[in-house]
Amino acid sequence: MDARIRGTVMPVLEVTLDPGDALIAEAGQLSWMTDSIRLSTSTRGAAGGVFGAVRRAMAGAGLFMTEYTAHREPGSVSFAAKLPGQILPVQIHKDREYLVHRNGFLCAAGDVRVALSFQRRLGAGIFGGTGFTLQRLSGDGYAWVELSGEVIPYDLAAGETLRVHPGHVGLFDASVSFDITMMKGIRNVLFGGDGLFLAALTGPGRVWLQSLTITNLAHSLIPYLPFPEPGAQSW
Repeated sequence: MDARIRGTVMPVLEVTLDPGDALIAEAGQLSWMTDSIRLSTSTRGAAGGVFGAVRRAMAGAGLFMTEYTAHREPGSVSFAAKLPGQILPVQIHKDREYLVHRNGFLCAAGDVRVALSFQRRLGAGIFGGTGFTLQRLSGDGYAWVELSGEVIPYDLAAGETLRVHPGHVGLFDASVSFDITMMKGIRNVLFGGDGLFLAALTGPGRVWLQSLTITNLAHSLIPYLPFPEPGAQSW
């Protein structure tokens, strides 16, 4: 198996599979592939089996995973980034697990498990009312995650805390303690303009933050979206 990240602002992950290799990804992630690649749908990769897959689906992730294999001869499968940003490779083993934001998991090779780890509804002001969800990547193998915008890493010492707008949380070591806290001070809540909630990330461990949030991107596009005039008939 060979993996290459191609491009810059809108990168593409291209994975070449030999016969016998297997790659799993969320359903619907595929961008293109060669003719020798075969697809099968299952709950493989979902920690907790069928029950774990159902929990992930209820949190907004896919119910099934897609497994890609090469049939008879090598082939390649490619996954394109959905937003401007970066694709990061991470190695996973029993002493190195990760938590990634809900839409961050791209694909994985080896015995990698994806499970719902944290979910909290934060209201319509953040993520359009869908809440905040983290997925845990565990097992033994390699995974690729997609983060939006520029990626800023921080190494947190034991007991050191970083407070972050939840939308900027991309990926972090499972050794990092995570919680959602409410903004202090009534004036900050009412007039601060930064929302009610912040994520508290406490070391030890590494944190990867993403500079682009889906919410900020959506808000910046609203003035340019065509809206029907009052009284106009829609079809």
